[in-house]
Formats: sequence, structure tokens, C-alpha cells
Amino acid sequence: MKTTDSTLYSVHAACAQVKPADAAAMKTAASFIDTLAMPPGSMGKLQQIAVQLAGITGSIKNCVEKKRIIVVCADNGVVAEGIASAPQQVTAAQAVNMTKGRTGMSAIAAGFGDEVQVVDVGICTPYTCGAVIKRRVRNGSGNIFREPAMTRAEAEQCLLTGITLAEQAKNDGVQLLGTGEMGIGNTTTSAAVLSVLTDTDPAEITGRGGGITDVMLSHKKQVVAHAVLVNAPDKRDAVDVMAKVGGLDIATMCGIFIGAAIYHIPVVIDGYISIVAALCAVRLAPDVKDYLFASHRSAEPGYTVAARSLGVDPFLNLDMRLGEGSGCPLAFRIIEAACAMVNGMATFDGAGIDDSYLCEVRDAMGGR
Repeated sequence: MKTTDSTLYSVHAACAQVKPADAAAMKTAASFIDTLAMPPGSMGKLQQIAVQLAGITGSIKNCVEKKRIIVVCADNGVVAEGIASAPQQVTAAQAVNMTKGRTGMSAIAAGFGDEVQVVDVGICTPYTCGAVIKRRVRNGSGNIFREPAMTRAEAEQCLLTGITLAEQAKNDGVQLLGTGEMGIGNTTTSAAVLSVLTDTDPAEITGRGGGITDVMLSHKKQVVAHAVLVNAPDKRDAVDVMAKVGGLDIATMCGIFIGAAIYHIPVVIDGYISIVAALCAVRLAPDVKDYLFASHRSAEPGYTVAARSLGVDPFLNLDMRLGEGSGCPLAFRIIEAACAMVNGMATFDGAGIDDSYLCEVRDAMGGR
């Protein structure tokens, strides 16, 4: 699918190109892993990861040498309601700092040699940095407390932009993608989107984001509830939900997840904002779920609701809540370990071990 001219393609057409993971490849991978010289199931989730990778790529043995974290940056008009402790200009400042390896995520990524791609889809504050990729849809979203975040056409443009970023990654030879974001106020928009999609009381899933007082948190919950009420998004239509109470970053990340599925690239969910975008993607194209890996359990209260609705189990629980894609370089290492297991371990035959002693154990485990 070519998406370079987004006017030629609809979101519906893009979602129709998402196909489920290769079940035959997954079965073959699971059978191969059973021949590795180890007790059945002893590598736990690493085995599950390796099988899922086989379903994504169609190959039993996989390599993820080229990794990229795409960080989507955009401002949110709802900051005008006093729901964030940081000023809006921090979005631009941190976007620039990411390109220099000076933020939490980008410092970790640089330490591991992972590529970071910073994309501006709606930063309001002027800045000068040629390393930030300009894909601006508009200068920040609308204030969802008073108006929709964006038009439906703008939401679709964000989605198609995300798909194009995934297409570019495929063309660049990227074998593993991570998603991140930067945008003051985006835990508020994420809570609004999640509240609608899961029929959850905003008070239960609205958290402190980057850090706010109890009084501000109470106000933030009221803002989210009012935004949902005044904009009345259709929970059956994830595009409508993102357009009315979401953000440019959420919609673009949603497109990245869809694009990763179209181009058969495994893709890592970061934290709260990222998992809400992933949930939107799966609501639009259910088979996207086959391509997702959840990195860490965010400390934001809404994360658990989103993960449960999405049906994913994060690798790690480190009490992280930074965002930016900070969980991705950590998850990359775990996925690399799963690949190393399949690619490097000896089989029972290769190790000169008669594995007949495991027949009873395998039977008891149902062939696992």
C-alpha cells in the first residue's frame, strides 16, 4: 500500500489491508521451540514472544537489528484549563532535546544504539531544529473542554501520517518499531478517549500525568468528564472519538500501529498514551493486536483498564510514567532475547540429548 499521497486513500481502505498473523508460521515456530534443549515451557514469555514474531514475519528465526522509536509530538488545547503542571512550551523544548539524546527515553535509546525519530504533527511553540521531522496537521488540538480536538478530516490525516511513517520504516529496513509521544496535557486527552471506548467513569482512570496536586487532579477529572459530555463522541467509531476528545499525537500513533500491521513490523506499546492509541487501532482493525508488544505497566490508573480491554500483558512493571517511548528500548532487549533463544539454542538432537524422558511431561502439559 502506498500512502505518500494521503488524499488517495481512506482510513477504511488502510484498515482493510491489515491481515491476521500467520497461524501456520506460529504453529511451526512453537513446534521448533519444543525441540530446543530445555525443559518444556522453561523460557516462559520469551517463547510466546518468539512465536508471535513468527506470526508477524512468517519466519521461525528472526532478527531485530534495526530498531526505531517514533516519537509523535503535538500540543493539546486543553492545557488552557489548568490540568498540567508544565507549561506548553515544554513540548517543543523536549522534542528538540530528544533529537540530541538528552531526554529520559532518548538517553536510554542512545545507550543501546536504538534509532529515535521525532515527528512534529502539531507543536504550537516556535522552535528551530532541522532534526525534527515536520508533519504538522495543525498547530495543536482544540480545547476539548469547549470544542472538538480536531475535525474528522484532520484525525484521518493524522492516521494516514502514522501509516506513512510505518511505511517509511519498512522501506528503511526497520525490523522492530516502538511508539512514543511528547505533548503537555496528553494524559487528559487519553483519559477522555479511554473513558469513551471502555464506558469507564473518568474519575477512575484520570491520573496525575507529569505530576499535579490533589486539587488539580480533582479539577482534571471534572475537565475530562465535561469534555466527554460536551463533545458526545460515538464510542462505536474510534476516529470520531479521537477527533472529538483525543489528540493529534494519539491519532498519529494509532496510524503507526495500523501501518506496522500492514507492513508486518512488530511494534512496541510504551505507556498510557501509547496504549490508548493502540486500543483505538484495534477498534479500527482488530487484527492489529497480533502485531503488538506491551513494554511496561504505566503507573497511570487508566493503563490497567486499557491493557485489560486490549488483552495485552506488559513485559515489565517498573513504576514508570515518563512517556516519550521510554519503555520501548527496554522492551527491545527482551524481544532481542527471544530472537537469540530461537536463533542460538541447540536442539536436543544437536546437543546429543535423547529427549524421550520428556514425553510424559509434554503429554501432561498438553504438548506445550
